[in-house]
Formats: sequence, structure tokens, C-alpha cells
Amino acid sequence: MLDQNEKDLHRPDEQEEVKNTGGEAGNVSHTENTAPESPPEPLPGAASDDTTGPEKTAAPTGNGDDARAIDEIDESNAEDAEDEDNVKRHSIPMPDYHAMSVEKLVSELEKLLRSEKVQAIKEHADHIKYEFDQKFQEIHDEKKEEFLHDGGNEIDFRYHPPIKQKFNKVYGEYRDKRNQYYQNLEQNLKNNLAKRQEIIEALKGLISVEEDINTTYKHFKELQDRWRVAGPVPRVNYNDVWRTYHHHVERFYDFLDLNRDLRDLDFKHNLEEKEKIISRAEELAAIPDVNIAFRELQSLHKIWKEDLGPVDREHREDIWNRFSAATRVIHERRQQYFKEMDKVHEQNLERKRGIIEKINTIVRNKAGSHRQWQKQIGEIKELREAFFNAGRVPRNVSDEIWTAFKTATRSFNRQKNEFYKNLKREQQENLTRKKELIRIARENMDSEDWEVVTPLMKKIQNDWKKIGHVPRRYSDRVWDEFKSACNHYFDRLHTNRNRGSKEETEALQNKEKLMDRLRDFQLGDSRQDDLETLSGIVSNWRSYGKVPHFKRNIESKFNKIIDALLKKLQVSRQDIELIKYGNKLEELANSDKDGLIDNEKIFIRRKIDEVKNEIRQLENNLQFINADDDNPIVKEVNRNIDKQKESLALWKAKLQQLRKID
Repeated sequence: MLDQNEKDLHRPDEQEEVKNTGGEAGNVSHTENTAPESPPEPLPGAASDDTTGPEKTAAPTGNGDDARAIDEIDESNAEDAEDEDNVKRHSIPMPDYHAMSVEKLVSELEKLLRSEKVQAIKEHADHIKYEFDQKFQEIHDEKKEEFLHDGGNEIDFRYHPPIKQKFNKVYGEYRDKRNQYYQNLEQNLKNNLAKRQEIIEALKGLISVEEDINTTYKHFKELQDRWRVAGPVPRVNYNDVWRTYHHHVERFYDFLDLNRDLRDLDFKHNLEEKEKIISRAEELAAIPDVNIAFRELQSLHKIWKEDLGPVDREHREDIWNRFSAATRVIHERRQQYFKEMDKVHEQNLERKRGIIEKINTIVRNKAGSHRQWQKQIGEIKELREAFFNAGRVPRNVSDEIWTAFKTATRSFNRQKNEFYKNLKREQQENLTRKKELIRIARENMDSEDWEVVTPLMKKIQNDWKKIGHVPRRYSDRVWDEFKSACNHYFDRLHTNRNRGSKEETEALQNKEKLMDRLRDFQLGDSRQDDLETLSGIVSNWRSYGKVPHFKRNIESKFNKIIDALLKKLQVSRQDIELIKYGNKLEELANSDKDGLIDNEKIFIRRKIDEVKNEIRQLENNLQFINADDDNPIVKEVNRNIDKQKESLALWKAKLQQLRKID
């Protein structure tokens, strides 16, 4: 280490104006690898230089912008110096991690670990972790709310999905690699410090060695070459080592003043190299990507400070002013770039606020059905994607806008969970009701009490249709069970009907014989005798009772033949109906069931009232038609009135006939 006296020799606040030989020793600081808007955490072993070198002191610009421009570059970073690919790795694009899903974020971190140096991806890894933690916390909270809505206890909630485990594994791998890198870097920094201290000691001895000046100068250049490649040192030692080195370089140039040719040759070389740096710095102003230009400018400042020595006093102020001017151009472009980005971020903020308001509007318009909820769920999904794709917002409102977004989506999710919790309860009740219908169907599916069970089975089928949905996992199973029991019963019913009972078979045989007799019947000379004969046939037909179900069409055939014969006898339609009705009344009178005749009276009286109302309505309509009797509309209405009056006479005749059997 340096003793206190050596340190005091080159403290910048105590230096006089330096001699021509060393006036440029500490003019420019070196690089930093990240942009000011997101400064990195201090890295292990990083070095910094906050000195104001002699060249700066000798050639001030008097411009505060220059100072700010240089200050943005005026910080050394051991991580940059150790990594030869520093400039290249700064071109790693920074995707919009905010718009990515948790699965995509894990994939991106895996890709960075495979393809990039671990020291190059800290900012990317930090962004990925921040976005993953935010999004996973939102998912975690949603799952927890669903768990609690379903009746779970908070203490029992556990949520450890595979994607979280995968992220922890990948991020842990990144952290281990990064820690190992900095452990190695720390040891390298210590080794480099020892190398540089050894060079300083050798540099001290040059002015006391008795040898040819050319040989001494050659040794000096060799020490400079060794210094350039010695690598970074710990941050805490950087200022002392750098200042001490340049102090002894100045002393050597003072010593070299005895041989101005060598000194001037060195000044000329440094001037040529610095002019090349200035030319490149000026070219950077034309590079479209201002961030790439800024990062290369950082490297140029590092070379200016670390690799090149001073120039003669005549050119010193001019080249520094030119380099400062080129630096200021990049700085101003960069500041303008950030101003434009601020405008974009403000626009993104307005978009995100609009999206949040749309979500809140949906929350206020609470859905009332499953279909409406599914529609709103789709709308919320689209709004979530739009929110994440809207881009970054100003950092000072980032947490605020994220909190507002989470609050809005959580409100929606709470309402959704409450609806589906109630829906599940309702569906569970529906399941209980349908299971009860299944029980009834199974208990009666083998019954032979057809007259009682058939209406019951039809009723529970109608009841089933009125019951709403059941939980999806039970839907197919309960329907299959119910359908199977009902089908079993009705298949047996149809089989029994088709087979027919003994009484129905006998009735069929009797009716078929009667049908044969009716087909052979010929009308005679006496209309009255023929009417009595046909009436007797109808009466016998009714007395035979029901036929098997599959032969029931024999009834329509019989009625067609009777109608045809009665028409030949010129019996009116009303008389035909009354003849048929007489047979029906005979059945009612002979029935064992009580109340059939009373029910029939009620039915006929209701029909009489309906026909009377219809006639009254038609007659009222005629009063509003301003036309004579030949008008087609009037004729149509009159025909309808006549038909209704015929129908009324028939119903009254049936009622009269019904009263005779009381």
C-alpha cells in the first residue's frame, strides 16, 4: 500500500497547475454499463473515480451541460473492465417483460442463462423477477379467494404450482452463477491490485536507475503496456492506485525533460490517438440508436483515461473541448430520447387508466346469468391482455397504477366467485332434486299398475325438464340413470299395449266381426229401419270396449263407414253426431266411475258459452264493416256465424240428450 506522504503528494485539491509533462493525467473518468434511469446496485470489487483531473482543471468548458454529460460517464465499474465483451453485451435487447405471462417470463430467463454471460443479464433478471412476482402474487390471491369462497379455511390454503417451482429453480441457478462470478471477480481484483502496485514500484525506480535514457524510456513504455492490461482493482483502492500511478508518470516526464525528443514523440502519439477517439465520438452522433452510441462513448472515455497519456500544453485544451462537445451531443440526444420516452409512458398511463375504468364499469354492471358471466370473463381477459401490452408507465406512478389494476380485477373476481359459489349451491340442490326423481323412476320402473304409474312417470319427466343444471361432473351420469329407468318402464308399457289383455283381444275379435257385417250391410227401402239397424251396430261396437293399442286404428275405420252410410240415408251432420254421442252417453251411464256425467255437463256448458261468445264477437264485427251483403268480407263473416250457430245447436242438443239420463 502507499504511505500517507505519497497520497498527499497528489491529492487534487492541493495540486498546483501541473507541468507540461503530466497535465492530462486525470481528465476523464471511465465507463458505466447501465443507463441512469435504472442504476444498478454497486457490484463487488467495482472501482470509481470522482476526481477532477488536471486536464479538466486546466481546460474548463464553463458549461454546466458538459459537466452533467461527463458525470453520466464519470463512474468506473470493475464488472465492465473485467468483461472484454462489455460493449457487445450491452446490445442485449430489453423485451417488454410486463406484457409476458409467468410461463413466458420463466422461458425468457432460461434463454438468457443459456445464451448470455451471467454478469450481463442482471438488469434483465431483475425485471423478470419483479414482473413474475407481481403476476404470480395476483394469481395466488385469486386462487386464495376462490378457495375461501368455496368454504375453505385460510390456514389450510396452499398453492405451489409447477411454474412457481420452475421459476425458483431457474432463478436460483442464475443467483448461484452470479455469486460464483463475483467471488472469482473479487479474487481477480485483488490480484490485479498487486500487479498495479508492483508496476508503480517499478515506475518509481526508473528515475534513480543509472542507464541510457533510451533504455529507461523503453522500460517506461513496457510498464505502461503492463498497466493497460493489468485489469480492474477493488473500488476502495482505485482512486489511490490511479492517482499514484499518474503522479509517478508525471515525475517520469519531468525526469524525461532532459530528453525532449522522446517526450515530444510520446505527446504526438497520444495526440494522434485522442484525435481518433474524438473523430469516432463525433461519428456517434449519426448512429440512430442513441443507447448504442452512449455505450460506445463510455468505452471511448475509458480508453481516453486508462490507455492514453497526456499531450502537449498547446493542444490540451482544444482536444478536451472537442471531446467534451462530442460527448455533450450524445448526452443531449440521450436526454431528448428520455423525454420522448416520458411522453410515451404518459400515453401508456392514460391507456392503462382507461382500461382500468372499463374493468370497473364491468364490475358495476354485475352479470346475472352464467352466459352473461362468461361474456364478461372474456371481456376481462381481453382487457387484461390490453393492459399488459400497453407498455411501461412513469416509474413514480407504476405501483399506483398496478394497485388500481389489481383492485379492479379482484373486485370482478370476487363477484364472479360469489356468483359461481351460489350457482354451485343451486346446482347441488338441483342434483338432490334430480336424484329424488331417479329414485321414484327406479322404484316404479317394473310396476304393472299401468293406469297409476304411467301418469306418474310422465309427471316426473316434466319435473326433470323444469329443474336447472347440476354440477358438470354429475350431469351425464344422472341423466343416463334417469333416462334408463324411464325407458325401461315405457318399453314395458309399449310391449304390454302391443300385446293387449285378454279382454282387449276379445273386444278386437268382436269388432272385427262387426266390421265384416258392416261392410256387407246394404241399405233397404225403409230409411227408419236402416237407421235403427245402424244405431244398433254402433251400440254393439261401443259395448265391446277397448282393443289392443296397436289395433286402435280400427276405430277410425268404423267411424268412416258409419258416416258414409248415414250420409246415404241423408242424415244431417248434427244427427250423425247425436247418434255417435248417444253411444258415448250409454258408456258414461254404464261406467263404474263417479262424476263422469257431471264432468260432461260442465264441459258442454263451457263449449256452449264459448260458441255464444264467438257468435257475439262476429256479429259485433259486422257492425264495423261499412259494406253491403255482397261484399266478400261480409259473406265470410256471415258464413262463420252460420257455422257457429250450427255448432251451438249441436252442443245444446247434446246437453238436452245428457239431461235425459239423469
